[in-house]
Amino acid sequence: MPSNDARNLLQTAVPTAAVGAIVVAVSAVVAGGKGALGAAVGTLLAILFMGIGLYVLQWTAKTLPQLFQAMGLMLYVAQLLLLLIFVAVFKDTTLFNAKTFAVSLVVATVVWMAAQARAHMKAKLFYIDPDSEKSGKSEKTGSSS
Repeated sequence: MPSNDARNLLQTAVPTAAVGAIVVAVSAVVAGGKGALGAAVGTLLAILFMGIGLYVLQWTAKTLPQLFQAMGLMLYVAQLLLLLIFVAVFKDTTLFNAKTFAVSLVVATVVWMAAQARAHMKAKLFYIDPDSEKSGKSEKTGSSS
């Protein structure tokens, strides 16, 4: 992963994990051990889904830029469907607290999106490739008269 991509991932995952840890601590106080486990699962699921999504979109932007928008839409639909499947599988679980799971999932997703927007605004990205051969200047070739 190029340094800009790694920096973008770091600037989004770290704040999300930090807020997730706070939500886990609050859930532990409010709902006990099952609440903390539910919050941890929700936070980890959000970081996993959003991280994979970010990686796939960055890969698509570099290799298949013409498919970027379609891939983004497909990715978000796939994330929602996977989340729906996860919730359907664990809907009657007693392993963790479903309410703290839902709260932590929403909070982690909102923090991830806000951190990603902030990282994108602060990134110093070229909108013109300085290494391209077509720099807009005409070069003279051959002998000059």
